Amino acid sequence: MSEKPRIAIQEIRQGNFRALARAISYVENGISDLHELLTEGAGSGDVAWAGLIGITGPPGAGKSTLVDALIGEFVRAGEKLAVLCVDPSSSFHYGALLGDRIRMSDWYNHPNVFIRSLSSRGSLGGLHPRVPEIADLLKLAGFDRVIVETVGVGQSEIEIAALADITVVVLVPEGGDEIQTMKAGILEIADIFVVNKCDRPGADLFARNLQHSREHGLHQVDPPAVIKTNALEKQGVAELAQKIIELGRIKQDPARKIPLLAERAWYMIRNERIKDLDKRELALRIGKEVDAGTFNLYRFVSGFGRGTS
Repeated sequence: MSEKPRIAIQEIRQGNFRALARAISYVENGISDLHELLTEGAGSGDVAWAGLIGITGPPGAGKSTLVDALIGEFVRAGEKLAVLCVDPSSSFHYGALLGDRIRMSDWYNHPNVFIRSLSSRGSLGGLHPRVPEIADLLKLAGFDRVIVETVGVGQSEIEIAALADITVVVLVPEGGDEIQTMKAGILEIADIFVVNKCDRPGADLFARNLQHSREHGLHQVDPPAVIKTNALEKQGVAELAQKIIELGRIKQDPARKIPLLAERAWYMIRNERIKDLDKRELALRIGKEVDAGTFNLYRFVSGFGRGTS
């Protein structure tokens, strides 16, 4: 095990943001010795910690503006907060297409706020594949909460619900009526619905439709709250922050965490098993077989399933 990542972990425990940023880069790039350190430390911590908050919803719903407003509420409450902003990535080099976070620029130098942009690296679920490990690093650094803002890519947003302790789904009145929202596949994943831009026409009706679905069987256990906000004007944001705090206390029960921990384990095991697969390498190998006239898709895939090709 190399010494550099070990020193980074020690510095992270002492609140060194530069060391934390370097360590996140190690995790992003799958450095194995840091993974061992996570096994020894961050991954075996307080099971009852319920500070991972997923903010998801369709593009244009105002997620970044809402996160910016939430940062202010949690900072005023004396909390230490980390924010992971998952940006769309290039399909060619997996780099982030939207690396800048102009809407959160006021917080970049705040001593109790850490903001990091991550590329989704082609993940259909709108998340970086190493989000659980990065969240554990942030927990190790002493952050009270970690907010993950997803790309917002439509039906695949359900992935965040399998990893976050609390999932906040941000919608806007133009998102449609109750039936359209159900078809979007996101009613079932929310702990909290936020109807953002509530100054727009139809916001009250849209919120009532969500409330109606909440009360009529879609959620048999822990039906989600419905909160109206205007993030740009900070309206309703304090209520949202308080609801997140209340849910965090409820979800500290370790017994309630077992299904969520199983989801995280499945997600990490899946990513570990496919980490050596490279689409570009697959294309090269397929090209060679196509040129030789020997390519068969199912034989090719079965070969990888047996660990050979």
